[in-house]
Amino acid sequence: MSESSRDTAEGAGWGVSERGEYMRLVPRQTEKISWLSPRHLWAARNGVLASWFGDPTGEVRSRWAARRAAAGAPADRVIRRDGPDRFSFLVIGDTGEGGEPQYAVVPGLLQEGRDTAFAVLASDVVYPVGGADDYGPKFFRPYQDYQAPIYAIPGNHDWYEDLAGFMRVFCDETEPLPPAPAPRPLTRAWLRSLLWHRPRPGDGERLDEARRLRSSPAQQAVQPGPYWAVDAGPIRIVGIDTGLLGTLDAEQGAWLREVSRDPRPKVLVTGSPLYVDGEHHPCPIEGGGTVDDIVRDPAHRYVAAIGGDIHNYQRYPVRLDDGRTLQYVVAGGGGAFTHATHTIPRVDVAGVTEADFRCYPLRGDSLAFYSGLYGRRTRLRRFFSLTEAEAAAVVAERLGIGPTRAPGTAPARVSRRMRLVAGLLGTGRRPDRAKRFRLPVRKAYQSLFSPGSATYSPPFFKSFLRIDVTPRALRLRCYAATGQRAQEVAPPVEDEVTVPLT
Repeated sequence: MSESSRDTAEGAGWGVSERGEYMRLVPRQTEKISWLSPRHLWAARNGVLASWFGDPTGEVRSRWAARRAAAGAPADRVIRRDGPDRFSFLVIGDTGEGGEPQYAVVPGLLQEGRDTAFAVLASDVVYPVGGADDYGPKFFRPYQDYQAPIYAIPGNHDWYEDLAGFMRVFCDETEPLPPAPAPRPLTRAWLRSLLWHRPRPGDGERLDEARRLRSSPAQQAVQPGPYWAVDAGPIRIVGIDTGLLGTLDAEQGAWLREVSRDPRPKVLVTGSPLYVDGEHHPCPIEGGGTVDDIVRDPAHRYVAAIGGDIHNYQRYPVRLDDGRTLQYVVAGGGGAFTHATHTIPRVDVAGVTEADFRCYPLRGDSLAFYSGLYGRRTRLRRFFSLTEAEAAAVVAERLGIGPTRAPGTAPARVSRRMRLVAGLLGTGRRPDRAKRFRLPVRKAYQSLFSPGSATYSPPFFKSFLRIDVTPRALRLRCYAATGQRAQEVAPPVEDEVTVPLT
């Protein structure tokens, strides 16, 4: 096994310059998405409109479900796979920007996933708005050599065109939904409809050609809708669709309660993580209750909840009152821009402390990554840029923790400049320090600074999950993809945990 970022700086991808073979996979002409571009922001406006004028995704989702039921999809939305009691599958989150960081994940994924039964894409399959013709370079091409089925749950970006592209690719739909009845004038729904982004005329003309890249019988899978369950071996995997705003409508909530009553152990896959950045987000259900209420119920036997949407890896082992430990995982490192981890404060949530918490990239690597990025963009490299050792030292000081990576040399001495740069870039602190400033800074990073972090120079700090299942336990491993050849040849394991099923 190769060294990981927890072992050495080289294991994180620092200080090496040989890029991996992924470059031969990248299309020659790829549109680079900039989330600071007014054009891309305007195209992705539906989430803001839904928060202002009401969220229509529940009604649209219900119409898609009725369409799938009429086409013969199983009423319980369960995919039943014939297979052994021992098998493995992959989870990849927030994949589809189509650039070098997404393709850098592919070689390691193919290597570590060569014997897996299937893969699950967790949130935001295609950016920026889930257009059907974007699936060629952002789904079919990168995963053309993965010789197993791929299931998916949509993220908010897949919903920006009312799920039309997603339903065509994963659910075998061929026609868009008919227009909904026109809303009454001067209502909130009417105002929303005036500005709503809809699929481009003619979108999907290249989809049949793209499908040929994943056309072998072993790769085929048709799922019953945007939310589903897979019965595989001794477990049930439940995928839920959290739409534009990270919530469930009443119809899907009722289905989740029903499908969760099955007696076998379960893994939840969701577009919105339930624990993230040191906070609890239980995911409300229309009409009452939350997704996390269902997950925590001992009768439902959930052992893990894996969510996309946030573009990094995090794990929170939450010990419940009944003695069980649930693994709450963020798995959104599949290819989109990197969300910062250095802004996560010292973790103290639901009994999970820094000793239990895991993240990738490490906070010090995240701060070094961002300091170099903004040093280049502001042309103030001498001021902003921190080495990985300097960044690790100042993070450790601000959080009051020891170094995450065992230092090969004496720890860097923290200077005033390093402290100032760390503060300007939103580095987290201990809970007893600057509470009133912590949340606004982190929110600003998530909504403003992180979307501008797309870089085409390794290390990329991407990741994917492999989950190995036996009748007694499942083993979850987070593999890194930096874009450097060393990590491509032997993908390092950044985190590993074994979860009992009995």
